[in-house]
Amino acid sequence: MIGLAGGLSSFTSAAASTMTGMISDSACGSSHAKMIEGHKEAKMTERDCTLACVKAGGKFVFVSGGKVYNITNQNLAALTEHAGETVSLTGDVNGDSVTVSKVATSGKKK
Repeated sequence: MIGLAGGLSSFTSAAASTMTGMISDSACGSSHAKMIEGHKEAKMTERDCTLACVKAGGKFVFVSGGKVYNITNQNLAALTEHAGETVSLTGDVNGDSVTVSKVATSGKKK
């Protein structure tokens, strides 16, 4: 029984964190440069690119400190509202995934 209890305590639970980073998409990840360059005629912004990639089947992701986090609650309205923006995001982080509870602008729009 002690072995089982010790084994269970080694699992890490989600931890609420607040991070600064960008709401992006799974196709582009940390950089929209290649996609924007490939569609010069469209004159896309990072926001346009993120929304187009999500509409085409990609998922919203959060990029912070060089790491790309998968967002578990994709239907959160704030993701669409702040797509392509640098934001302050609060959520429960579990490995490379985050369940977003709050998104606030950081004043840096791209």
